Amino acid sequence: MEVRFHGVRGSIAASGSRIGGNTACVEVTSHGHRLILDAGTGIRALGEIMMREGAPQKATLLFSHLHWDHVQGFPFFTPAWLPTSELTLYGPGANGAQALQSELAAQMQPPHFPVPLSTMRSRMDFRSALHARPVEVGPFRVTPIDVPHPQGCLAYRVEADGHSFVYATDVEARVQELAPEVGRLFEGADVLCLDAQYTPDEYEGRKGVAKKGWGHSTMMDAAGVAGLVGARRLCLFHHDPAHGDDMLEDMAEQARALFPVCEPAREGQRLVLGRAA
Repeated sequence: MEVRFHGVRGSIAASGSRIGGNTACVEVTSHGHRLILDAGTGIRALGEIMMREGAPQKATLLFSHLHWDHVQGFPFFTPAWLPTSELTLYGPGANGAQALQSELAAQMQPPHFPVPLSTMRSRMDFRSALHARPVEVGPFRVTPIDVPHPQGCLAYRVEADGHSFVYATDVEARVQELAPEVGRLFEGADVLCLDAQYTPDEYEGRKGVAKKGWGHSTMMDAAGVAGLVGARRLCLFHHDPAHGDDMLEDMAEQARALFPVCEPAREGQRLVLGRAA
């Protein structure tokens, strides 16, 4: 199983960062199968990579939630425009299939975009992702996990080749408030990719407007959760657009005081778990 980060930023894309400026998009591959977690602006570059591989293309897209920074790259995902592409798209919640299709269509309607979703020629199969109900995709077992975020959000535990990767963006995760079922589904992850948008000072309002209740974690809370669930490696994710590279590196250094195997997720970074994909 191989994980590759194509977008690691939160809220809105930010230019000039060596760590990465595109919004959320993470690719997981194994034995010729491809999962795409969220369709922020990072999915555009992933689409270009897929096009260089040649047609036809097949992928499963799993959306954490439908806030704009997690869907805004989809109109620029080239494989979606080709009739040779086959895409299975999971939206979060009981009506996830309908809500996802509706949202992707809405952002491509005037005055927001010049051409509608209906002009995309790929074969799209919309489905719903439900908490704690695993989805089997080739070698992957994917378990959606409800996590606390305004309007709701799903984290995903991805298992293949005897290893596990947990993608948990847009979650207000604190050790003292972590639901037992969420902790159980995070437990023992080889890599925990966890929201860490704020510093404690930003979260508590000691610097600017308090961010408590906005649906994001601090890097110290992320480190505490990683230790609590026995993760082996922590990737801090959903970087604030106002945070430069030096600040992100410093945040990771502070988090390492609680959880030593910790780093900021970096655009273009590859992580190989288990056997080579």
